[in-house]
Parts: sequence; C-alpha cells; structure tokens
Amino acid sequence: MRKYLYVCIGIIAFCSKSALAYPVTVKSCGTDVKIEHQPRRAVIHDINMAEMAFSLHLQPYIYGLTGISGWNTPSKDFKQQQGRIPEIATRYPTLEQLVASQTDFFFAGWNYGMRIGGDVTPETLAQQGIPSVVLSESCLRAGGKLELPTLDLLYNDEIRLGIIFNREELARKLVENWKGRVENIRIRLRKIYNIKVFLYDSGEDQPFTAGRYALASELMRLSGGVNIFDDLQTNWGVVSWESVAMREPDVILMVDYGKGVEQKLEFLRHNSLMKENAAVKNNKIYIVHYDDMTPSPQNIPAIEKMALFFHPEMMK
Repeated sequence: MRKYLYVCIGIIAFCSKSALAYPVTVKSCGTDVKIEHQPRRAVIHDINMAEMAFSLHLQPYIYGLTGISGWNTPSKDFKQQQGRIPEIATRYPTLEQLVASQTDFFFAGWNYGMRIGGDVTPETLAQQGIPSVVLSESCLRAGGKLELPTLDLLYNDEIRLGIIFNREELARKLVENWKGRVENIRIRLRKIYNIKVFLYDSGEDQPFTAGRYALASELMRLSGGVNIFDDLQTNWGVVSWESVAMREPDVILMVDYGKGVEQKLEFLRHNSLMKENAAVKNNKIYIVHYDDMTPSPQNIPAIEKMALFFHPEMMK
C-alpha cells in the first residue's frame, strides 16, 4: 500500500504516514464543511471539475458525473479518463437522483450544477447527509465577496480536493508545477503590450461573454491580453454587438463546445457590425474550449497556447 506524509495546516494537527485522519474540515464559500470519511460514491459536476478530480486520479472514488454531455462534446482524452464512470444526469442533477445514487460527496458550483433556490443546494444536500463543496469561482453568484479572480481559485480548489480525498501531497505537487509554468510565461511576456481580446462564448442577438470577475479575464491577462469587457461588473453576462465593435478587439477567443464553431465563425464574418473588425478580417480568431476558460487543469496549457497566439514574436 502506497504511503503518504501529509501536512494538514489549518485542517488537523497531525496526519499519520499511512492515511489522513478523518473527519477533515474545509472551507466552501466561507462556510466550514466537515467530511466524515473519504468519499466512496462522489458525484462531480461538469467537465472542468471532473478534470480537477481526474488530475488526482480520483476515479475509483467517483460514482457518477453530471452536466457533461448536455452542453459539451467531451474529448477522447476526457472519455478515456472517465472510463466506466456513468453520467447520471446530462445537465443539472435533481436531489432525487443524487439521493438515489447514494452520493456521499458532491462537487459542483453555483450555475455549475446548483441554482439559488433550486432543489440541489448545499443546504438541501446537507439535510440528506450529503456534504458538498462549491467551486470557488462561483461563490460570488451566491452573494460572495466581489474579488478579482486569480489562479488561486483553481489552486486552492485542487488542494481542497486533495485534502478531502487524502491526496493532499499530490495536489500540492500539481499546483507547484502549474505555478512554475505560469511564471515562465510571465517572464517571457514581461515587456509586451497587452492586446485587446474579446471572448465570444455564444449568442447571436446578444453575445454572451466574460466580465471582470470571470477567471477567463485573468487567463487573458496572463497570456498577454486584456479583456475588452473588463469593466463588466459580473463574471459572465450579455453585451451588445455595438459595444464589441466600438471596442475594436485585436483578437477574438471563440468557445468551442464540440459543435457549432463554423456556424459562429460564419456569423461573425457576415455580421454587419463585426465583419469589418480587424480580428475578423485578419482571422485573428483563436478557438478555446469550455474547460480552457473555466477553472480546470486545462487553464495552464490554455495560457501557454494563448500567449503564443497573442504574441508569437515574443514566444519564440
């Protein structure tokens, strides 16, 4: 049996070499959540949070996934990592589904599997004896403090999962590796001028995009760009095509959900307000995936790839 040495600062005073002592307590949107035992029938919502779990090799402890195929077409790599883990709800799960699955831990977020006033919330789950942890980036949707997002949102959530599943040492090693890769990009881009970036998620009448409090805005900054809607006082929201055109983005990031990219490209090329934009005319459009722009391990390679696209001359 593989043995680990854990340092559990702020969680418990001491961990043995063989296993973490339960219960453990972690923070979720500022609230203490007690985990009585290592989860064995966990349910994880959405591709990005599933990838956080997969990076810690938690598949043996995951009973099911939710919210995967309802919006996205999973990659071959994701499907391979998923293996035989079933998807128990293609979109948001119901409380009945989670109870029927004998779920003993749920990892999701506000507007990532849970809705304010919905039947699946930390409170309704707790009433059924199911502990849950909320994706940190989503806390502001439930009245959390407005703070500019940083990659600490990803790093801390990964370490928190490591603590919950007795994988803290591995989680901390992953995070240190990620930090090193991001620092390398920062050094290489330290003397560049940030270009203007528009993230086009979806929508034709009104585009849906990232605002000031979306982690995507920080990912753009770390890649040598600036979100043209950095003054939009939300994480994700709708704007107008007139405002996009007036702000004259140098580059457009287009989110690929596994289908519809060509349709969105054609829409931009024929949109009366966008067809003369320099990014559209010069094909300065970079395709990103949903999990590139939401908190996930894919954030790190996404930063590296976007930096190369934004500033190829500086990344050689």
